[in-house]
Amino acid sequence: MNHSHVTLEPLEDEFYGQPTLELAKALLGCILAKETADGMTAGYIVETEAYIGPFDQAAHSYMNRRTKRTEIMFAESGFAYTYVMHTHCLVNVVSGGKGNPEAILIRAVEPCLGEELMEKRRGIQIRRNLTNGPGKLTKALGITMEDYGRKLNQLPLLIAKGYQPSSISSGKRIGIDNSGEARDYPWRFWVTGNEFVSRKS
Repeated sequence: MNHSHVTLEPLEDEFYGQPTLELAKALLGCILAKETADGMTAGYIVETEAYIGPFDQAAHSYMNRRTKRTEIMFAESGFAYTYVMHTHCLVNVVSGGKGNPEAILIRAVEPCLGEELMEKRRGIQIRRNLTNGPGKLTKALGITMEDYGRKLNQLPLLIAKGYQPSSISSGKRIGIDNSGEARDYPWRFWVTGNEFVSRKS
């Protein structure tokens, strides 16, 4: 799905009011866009992971843990929660409503705007490897810790209307093996068969 002309129409605030697991699926096919001094880049969201803080051992906000890092997770839905893991900045959508620290990790996008700039930032030209992972996509799009707490309905960091995937798959989340029974929750969702998904099962 390669659209040379992409319209960035923001999602309504109500969209983010959906329950976290529903929102994690609804975000698939939406466009994640970032504007920087270097230019605009964007991609269709093709993989997400839901984290439902209060009872989810894999979430940073497990048992409502409130720290400087997780503070934005307690805000109303529709903000960006960025954090650094293994030197990579990862981007999440705050969900669950005010006071409920839930979030959705964006794990992969399919480039649809500014691909040359993505290649330059990533130092590679293999299209399917540009954005097929949560740390790869932030580097390609220029998303940084400066985006922490941004409202996602306006540039420089925006989620816009995209397309409706014909099929969505779900499975276990990735890289959370030490999180007790939470590691088995099937809270990872992806556009079935999309080549930019970070892992196929």
